[in-house]
Amino acid sequence: MQSHQDHTTPAPPPVTTGRPGRRTSTAAVWLAVGLLVGAGAVGAAWALDGGGASADGADAAGDARAACQALDGFDEGAYTKKGTAGEIAMNRFAAAGAFAGAAAAGDERYKPLAEAVRRTQERHARLFAFDAEAKRDLAEARGFCRDL
Repeated sequence: MQSHQDHTTPAPPPVTTGRPGRRTSTAAVWLAVGLLVGAGAVGAAWALDGGGASADGADAAGDARAACQALDGFDEGAYTKKGTAGEIAMNRFAAAGAFAGAAAAGDERYKPLAEAVRRTQERHARLFAFDAEAKRDLAEARGFCRDL
């Protein structure tokens, strides 16, 4: 007598779909990494060149001037462009944050500048755009620079 064996086919593997939230998080992480690397590169170049900072690079006023110089050359409209214009905008935006943070760490008088730049960068990192609020914070930072 022959025994009856159940022949079952294995279930297909589960279908996975890419979740948009995960892609956005990954993009935000890479954006942050790019900003940090860019800020470091621009900061190192300015420090070696003496671009607006004091001779020893530790002067908070020099760091604030360097942040303002980066903001002065920053075009938020070019930030999303491909090529050189976009790279320059991204690096200047990152450098402004790095130098403003250094200035605030060295002298509390520069804290409003650092906070305005930080708010702009955080807002942009969340939205991937310069909305009215980000532009307002950017204008506040630039206003601080005009008053230096």
